[in-house]
Amino acid sequence: MSACFLGVNCKYNGTNNLNSEVMKLLSKERLIPVCPEQLGGCPTPRSPVEIIDGDGEDVLNGKSKVISKNGEDVTQNFIIGAKEVLKLARTMSIKKAILKERSPSCGIRSIYDGTFSGKTRSGSGVTAQILKSSGITVISEEDLRNGK
Repeated sequence: MSACFLGVNCKYNGTNNLNSEVMKLLSKERLIPVCPEQLGGCPTPRSPVEIIDGDGEDVLNGKSKVISKNGEDVTQNFIIGAKEVLKLARTMSIKKAILKERSPSCGIRSIYDGTFSGKTRSGSGVTAQILKSSGITVISEEDLRNGK
C-alpha cells in the first residue's frame, strides 16, 4: 500500500495523504507500506514529476519518460522503485495493493497529463502497471472509499 496513506511523509512535497479508510484497515489487515519513488532513490521532498506522452506501461516499454517539473529525467528511478515494490509483493505473496490515484507511480486509472497543469488523463502509473501486469489486484483509495 502507498505509505503516504499511513501518514508517512513521503510525498514529493514532504507531506502525506493520511487516509481514514486505510487506517481502519490496520485493525483487520496486514498492511505493508511502500513508497516506490523513495525505493527508486528519489529524495523527499522532490520536484513534482509527471509521465510525458504516455503512461506507466509506456514507461516500462521504453516509449515514455518520467520527467520532473524542473526537467530532470527520473524514469530509471521510477522503474527501479516499481521493480522493488513488485519484488516485495512477490516475496510476501501479496495479492492486492492499495495505491494513490493520479500519482505517476501509483495511479490506477488516472494520472496527471504531463503538462504540470493539474489536468489528468486515463492511464496507470509505473508501479500500478507493473503490479497489474504481474497479476496483483490494484485498487485506489477512491475504490476503498466506495466499498470495493
